[in-house]
Amino acid sequence: MRQDLLVVENLSLRFGGVAALTSIDLSVRRGDILAVIGPNGAGKTSFLNCVSGLYRPSEGRIIFAGQEITHLAPHRRAALGIARTFQNIELFKHMTVLDNIMLGRHVHLRSGILGGGIYWGLAQKEEVRHRRRVEEIIDFLEIEFIRNRVVGSLAYGLQKRVELARALALEPQILLLDEPMAGMNVEEKEDIARFILDIAEEWGVTLVLVEHDMGVVMDLSERVVVFDFGRKIAEGSPEEIRNNPRVVEAYLGGQLAEEE
Repeated sequence: MRQDLLVVENLSLRFGGVAALTSIDLSVRRGDILAVIGPNGAGKTSFLNCVSGLYRPSEGRIIFAGQEITHLAPHRRAALGIARTFQNIELFKHMTVLDNIMLGRHVHLRSGILGGGIYWGLAQKEEVRHRRRVEEIIDFLEIEFIRNRVVGSLAYGLQKRVELARALALEPQILLLDEPMAGMNVEEKEDIARFILDIAEEWGVTLVLVEHDMGVVMDLSERVVVFDFGRKIAEGSPEEIRNNPRVVEAYLGGQLAEEE
């Protein structure tokens, strides 16, 4: 059986008197593609923000690769191998695709001012290694043709792909994807779905996916967790979730009925 990579215990998050998350318990096994679904306002993005360190939970623990990270800063979590993309694209729009992806390598930089100044050769070798890895990612995501383009000039779907590339540049153990297919057409969604499967199968990255497209969720994920009003109401295989009366009542009924 695969080991747990991420374990969340009794996770709660409050903003004043508003409970965004309440007593969330879940685990993500190495190699999983886990989908987190639920209505708008269910707490899905808040959950990702807690795991990545953007929010500090009011209660509970977050354990990653056997280490408690509940109070670690976001950059420390990134260095451990937690990467994410955002619902709203968070790229440097005035920079090129290549430069944006290179920024994803920052946690792996070893030669500081000393290395870059006195030991120039060491820094140069490190730069070559990082550039080689970035080129592999560019090839993998099939974005060679835009590598030198300014990000702000790109279509939305391509910007989402660049954001995915920057997250992969971190060489994560786990990748948190917040609505990676929002706003995309059918062809763009098919491309991203293919990349997600390849990231899991070829690169060995564990994925947690927040997505509203139920067709995508049912096709890609091995397990599905359902949130409603900040609480976890169900967990299981896609088929189990599809047939769970509580889930259908809370969220899926209309969408699944339309699909059938």
